[in-house]
Amino acid sequence: MIFQPDYTITPLLLERIKQIAVLTHELNKHTLSGVALARLEREARAVSAYASTSIEGNPLPLTEVKRLLKTQPGTVRQSELEVLNYNQALLVLSEGEERPLTQALLLEIHHLVMQNLLPEHQVGRFRQEPVVVHDPRSGEIIYLPPDYEDVELLTEGLLDFVAQNRSVLDPVILAGLLHKQLAIIHPFVDGNGRTARLAAKFLLADLGLNIFNLFSFENYYNQDVTQYFQQVGVVGNYYDMAGSVDFTGWLEYFAGGILDELFRVQKEIEKSQMSPEVALKPHHRQILVWLDEYGYITDRDYAQLTDRAKATRTLDFNFLLKLGLIERKGAGRGTYYRKLT
Repeated sequence: MIFQPDYTITPLLLERIKQIAVLTHELNKHTLSGVALARLEREARAVSAYASTSIEGNPLPLTEVKRLLKTQPGTVRQSELEVLNYNQALLVLSEGEERPLTQALLLEIHHLVMQNLLPEHQVGRFRQEPVVVHDPRSGEIIYLPPDYEDVELLTEGLLDFVAQNRSVLDPVILAGLLHKQLAIIHPFVDGNGRTARLAAKFLLADLGLNIFNLFSFENYYNQDVTQYFQQVGVVGNYYDMAGSVDFTGWLEYFAGGILDELFRVQKEIEKSQMSPEVALKPHHRQILVWLDEYGYITDRDYAQLTDRAKATRTLDFNFLLKLGLIERKGAGRGTYYRKLT
């Protein structure tokens, strides 16, 4: 049965959707250098991975998340794997052309998020067992999701609704409805929140933002997790409330979160464009060209390319390190630099 949501386009919701459209148009006027774009995209992925896992109780601070994503260690704890998995899912979803949100894609998102965090038979598969939702503060059971026998049918009904309305409904409304209804269906044993947020973000690409990858819509929810859970969640037994959930309040909140993030990124872009730091000089570009050709560079190599003094060459390397374009390897006379991809 296809999903039939109940909601009202209130004056507040309509105003927020209009503001989002206007701000999207304004943001699309901005042009960014490759350096600034790469830096802001890395920052957005780090903030998204931090925020979305933090909502679920991950203890890693943002500084540690950024370090983790930069170093990509071989051996990691569960908390670190949660962040790395989410980051990988963001990278995968940002690739390629527009595609429909199918059951296969939803299961792929869950697999990316939960690989090596759940038993293999539960990764990228709908749950085959009952689950309950607890109040994160009291630990009491507050919601009984639908029986697992109904999960696939309910999810297909939701995805059919998305497919039929993707060119009809505003992306804000469509993504918001998907987000909350996935939380209601609770189709997986674990990872429902992360999967729902990524699927909603996937649909928000339809907003038409040229710099969509600079946005971390998950960040807004993490600013007040209690309010987020109150808005996205429901209380009671699914079968007592099926078909009677009013999505209006959630959609107003959801649109407000998008608007908040658009304003945040607008400020970041304006700050970036005003900063002279992002302007690469010819000697900086020489280093990057060398790295493209040879894969690594030493101070001795750089000395052959320029007549700049050793202390100045060190400042040049440090400048590129600060921008996150290169990384330092080795120590002492064995120090060399590689390009970050």
